[in-house]
Amino acid sequence: MTNIDASLPRRREPTLPDIRVTEDELRRLSSLANSGMERFPRVAHFLAREMERASVVTDDGDLQGVVRMGSKVTYRDDETGAARDVVLVYPHEANIELGRISVLTPVGAALIGLSVGQRIAFQTPGSGTKSITVLATSH
Repeated sequence: MTNIDASLPRRREPTLPDIRVTEDELRRLSSLANSGMERFPRVAHFLAREMERASVVTDDGDLQGVVRMGSKVTYRDDETGAARDVVLVYPHEANIELGRISVLTPVGAALIGLSVGQRIAFQTPGSGTKSITVLATSH
C-alpha cells in the first residue's frame, strides 16, 4: 500500500520569529484577542496565536529594541520596499491620520513583540500574504 502523504510535496510553513512581551501586555492582549473573536475573527485568532507563542519578559531592560504597546515603529513592506512610521496602540486609541494603528489590525498584530531586524509574514484581509521587517522602534 502506498503512502499518499509521502508522495505529495510538503508545504513549508514560514518560520515565525521569536517575540517578547511583558506579562501585563500578554494578559491585556490575550483578553483583547478573546473579546474580538466575533467582530474580527481572523485578526483576533492571529493575535491570540502570537500571544500563545510569545516569551514573557519580566525586566523591561530586556525589551530594548522590541515593539511594545505605545512604541513608535518604522517598518518596511518587503514587497514594495516602502517604509512607514506608526505608533502601536489599543483599538480605542487608533487614528490612522495620526499614524496610530491598532494592535487588532493585521499589521499591528504582526508587529507586537518583534525586535529590530526581524521579519514576519502574515495574512492580509484579502487573503494575500504580506511580509514586513522592523527597521526601528522606540518607546
